[in-house]
Amino acid sequence: MLVPASSPASVWLRSYGAQSTTHCHDFAQLVLPLEGSLEMEIGGRGARLDRDLAAYIDEGTRHDQASPHPNRVLIVDLDRRSLGGSLADRLAARPLIALPPEARSLVDYMGLTLARGPATSARLSHWMPLLIETLGGAEDPQPTRLTRLLAALEKKPFEGWTAAAMAAEAGLSTSRLHAVFRAELSATPRAYLAGLRLAHVQRWLAEGEAPIAELAYRGGYADQSALTRAMRRATGLTPAAFRRRAQEKPQETPQESGPSRQEP
Repeated sequence: MLVPASSPASVWLRSYGAQSTTHCHDFAQLVLPLEGSLEMEIGGRGARLDRDLAAYIDEGTRHDQASPHPNRVLIVDLDRRSLGGSLADRLAARPLIALPPEARSLVDYMGLTLARGPATSARLSHWMPLLIETLGGAEDPQPTRLTRLLAALEKKPFEGWTAAAMAAEAGLSTSRLHAVFRAELSATPRAYLAGLRLAHVQRWLAEGEAPIAELAYRGGYADQSALTRAMRRATGLTPAAFRRRAQEKPQETPQESGPSRQEP
């Protein structure tokens, strides 16, 4: 089945079950796991995706995906031309992508933001160039001023980061740091770091059985109530409810952001 494209870029949050139907579409797609793992077959080649390994699906390429375990995946549907010819060709030839730390940070942040509601066009216009650059570089890319800082935050998210420390890592003044974050990520440094930390806590909730109070402490929250308030703001769920939902047998396409499509 060939599914038509409807827009240059759309982002979706999805989970997959144990059954899948092979299909293809006339737009390109990035498959970026947020939680758990995903078995995929892309053009006859099998792969197991996880948080460190993503995939590119070229337009017209037959593929399917399935997982018997809880999972959550960020899907990006995009116009192949937005990647630039050389990058699109390179990804089509080698569709598995080892995610660098800065890409992992951005993907986590995108997933956390989408859990709160659909992405605006303005937010997508900031996200996509950064995402494309971190996944391999667009033609004549403009380097982001936050790459080094995002990598440091991903490596040590629970350090005692202050605005001054983040600015020094990025080589910017504190006021300039806030302006660049607003321009490139539509967030403040504090909100980005909080989102990154919460994404780690969400993964711990989804993948284990440690007491929630312990996870709150590990995540840098004052107490379990502080974590609960942060979870409610981000997802509308308490930590316990989030854990139950994450550890249930996943259903296909539980939440989406963007115009409707017939197939993932």
